[in-house]
Amino acid sequence: MQKRARVIYNPTSGREALKRNLIDILAVFEEAGYETSAYATTPKPNSARDEAKRASLDGFDLIVAAGGDGTINEVVNGIAPLEKRPKLAIIPAGTTNDFARALHIPRENPIEAAKVVLKGQTFNMDIGKAGEKYFMNIAGGGLLTELTYDVPSDLKTIFGYLAYLVRGAELLPRIKPIQMDLEYDGGEFKGKASMFLLAMTNSIGGLEQIVPDAKLDDGKFTMIIVKTSNIVEIVQLLAKVLSGGRHINDPRIIYKKTSKLVANPVQDKMQINLDGEYGGDAPMTFIDLKQHIEMFANVDEMPKKSISFDAEKVEKEFVDKVDKLS
Repeated sequence: MQKRARVIYNPTSGREALKRNLIDILAVFEEAGYETSAYATTPKPNSARDEAKRASLDGFDLIVAAGGDGTINEVVNGIAPLEKRPKLAIIPAGTTNDFARALHIPRENPIEAAKVVLKGQTFNMDIGKAGEKYFMNIAGGGLLTELTYDVPSDLKTIFGYLAYLVRGAELLPRIKPIQMDLEYDGGEFKGKASMFLLAMTNSIGGLEQIVPDAKLDDGKFTMIIVKTSNIVEIVQLLAKVLSGGRHINDPRIIYKKTSKLVANPVQDKMQINLDGEYGGDAPMTFIDLKQHIEMFANVDEMPKKSISFDAEKVEKEFVDKVDKLS
């Protein structure tokens, strides 16, 4: 029985680049051996999530999430709760494309991004669970994390990453620490902080040094708690990020690995950010689902330290390719 792929694409992403290249994208997956069809998302809430769930339950072997990080997040939320999950491929067409950056998938050309599947390289990636929702790149709480979902979507489309910088400049003078109660593996933080982050990858807002030792499949988040809210000190920390990830040893930062986090508000309301969008309010429990979804990626171009090396799997893939050639 031939394998089937469902391309779930946002027709407005990337200034409609996906829509213009759709025929060529479908042809790539057909070349990879998949009977391929497409679904254009609609303005209806959770359109991509619902279609990903439907296609998965219908037995599709591969779901392709094509769009920005928001579209990819929705598709992950459609797949992650299921007992039997199809493989996932992504075609980025958003503003920052953090997830694609971490997987070394081309971000400027959707057809080249689709061709990643032709290499046949996959790995089992961790997925974060926050309450009843899921995320694949970043979760956080505190005023600093409100930046991403506080930028209007039309502004993101027109001005791209510049929109975040403009909004960030407006927000910085209003940053203040809030009282937090955070329980994590082997410890607890009770005190004031301007934000906490739980990172799944090394790329946050286009910066690849925030989590320099990120591992994508070890069952652990990288937790970062920023205790200071002083503008000068935050700029100093950003400078350390940009100069080789030296922030991780700074006393104004708590930098830990944890498989779980329980975030409790103390006095102030604490909004939760999931992959750049509003994800509800604390209290909230976050769990790292180890190696939860099999992802297509440019595995050979990713840093070796970012994923576990499975010698048995690599050997099997090599033997399979030799068998097909003989």
